[in-house]
Amino acid sequence: MRDIEPEESDWEEDYGSEPSRSRAIIRRILRGVITLVLLACFAWFWWLFVEIRTTSYTIQPLPADAIAVFGAAEYNGRPSPVLNARLEHALDLYRRGLAPLLISLGGGADAQYDPQMSEGAVGRDYFLTHGVPDRRIIAETTSSDTEESVDRLAAIAKENHLRTILVVSDGTHMFRIRELCRAEGLHVLLSPREPGKSVNQLDIVERYLHEMASYTLWRLHLH
Repeated sequence: MRDIEPEESDWEEDYGSEPSRSRAIIRRILRGVITLVLLACFAWFWWLFVEIRTTSYTIQPLPADAIAVFGAAEYNGRPSPVLNARLEHALDLYRRGLAPLLISLGGGADAQYDPQMSEGAVGRDYFLTHGVPDRRIIAETTSSDTEESVDRLAAIAKENHLRTILVVSDGTHMFRIRELCRAEGLHVLLSPREPGKSVNQLDIVERYLHEMASYTLWRLHLH
């Protein structure tokens, strides 16, 4: 019996170690999967950052059928500093003869109750005040975000037989606008407005994060 007992004990130890080995293998596999996911996420957001940055410096001041201004905040019928800068840039492009038509896009929190309190209407009023004939302006006043603005822009382009549109917005916004427009079959040229002198690094970081998150959610069909 003394010869058998050690053999039985060794067998029990080997048997008891099997679950431990299995758990160790599972942990290694999970660590590997997590590492790959993190690397993939890093690669995705790094690529996205580079694309947004590169596109923000892309300027294509070429003749087009229309100039479309993407909305920003408005304050009781008056353009915010950001929206004012976009409208000013679009007006300059129009005066340079790059397109015969101006399109102002954007709804607003109060637009459903008063269309005049919308980014699109504020843009139209701005252009009218600066001497642009009403027949040269189209105001879109119902969209609530960039995706809806692009949807409405696509409908306007179809209705008015517009083939090429020169889009105006902030530089960091341009990549997402371009990709959304491409998905709608729109041919767009880019003309980002001049960045504000008072914009600090925190604002820039927030804009990049917002664009990266919004574009990623759109690609995942979650936004």
